[in-house]
Amino acid sequence: MAALRGVLMEAGFSDVGTHLQSGNVVLGSRKRSATAVAKEIERLVSAEFGVDSEIMVRTADELSKIVRTNPLARRASGPATLHVAFLKTRPSAAATRALAGRTFGDDEFVIRGSEIYLRYPHGVAGSKMNTAVFEGGLGTPGTVRTWKVVTRLNELAGAAA
Repeated sequence: MAALRGVLMEAGFSDVGTHLQSGNVVLGSRKRSATAVAKEIERLVSAEFGVDSEIMVRTADELSKIVRTNPLARRASGPATLHVAFLKTRPSAAATRALAGRTFGDDEFVIRGSEIYLRYPHGVAGSKMNTAVFEGGLGTPGTVRTWKVVTRLNELAGAAA
């Protein structure tokens, strides 16, 4: 993560900080578009580390809204049962409707914009509700973070803003 921080700082990003060892980065940018930030980071990661990655970018305001408005939070038996899938792009209304009827036992999901709120009351390990289901059904890459990581990233982004 230190090498990633260095590459991002050399490229002109500010206030670069990382969380854990999973590629979670909080940073400042002069770029006005989240898409432009994502493309630049994808280019840098590919050039510097030889890894082609899909980068999902959310602003501090977007992270704050995600944390404040989780539609499954009240149904959760604890934060460990909650996750958020961050999608690369907002899925089409037709793709979202097509997945809306899918059920996964007690596991639940709600798609809002470019996020999928997930609840795993019995844990993630045995669930059939996984990233591949959503990526294939919605036609866009995604990455899942635990609620603990989402709330921590929100705190870091708020402190940096």
